[in-house]
Amino acid sequence: MTFWALQCFYHQDSSSVGGSMCFGVYLPPQASRGKVPALLFLAGFSCSEETLAIKAGAQRYVAEHGIAIVTPDTSPRGEGVVDEPDAWDVRIGAGF
Repeated sequence: MTFWALQCFYHQDSSSVGGSMCFGVYLPPQASRGKVPALLFLAGFSCSEETLAIKAGAQRYVAEHGIAIVTPDTSPRGEGVVDEPDAWDVRIGAGF
């Protein structure tokens, strides 16, 4: 019997930041048979919702243990972000 795993990325409008916020969801193979616990992973200063999936290789570990991962981007990005600093060298989402 074959079971699937799924890595997806989503975005939603956020009234609190005045723009779109993104997040990733990884569902391990065990999720095809029922509920699994979820780990919320808050990335560091210059990371996005994709960083854990691309660089960490965490899917292999959580797949073995039947854990889902939710990875929100913790920094609003793009033009016109509310309370964006005026400093040229420090930008929203650490976009140097």
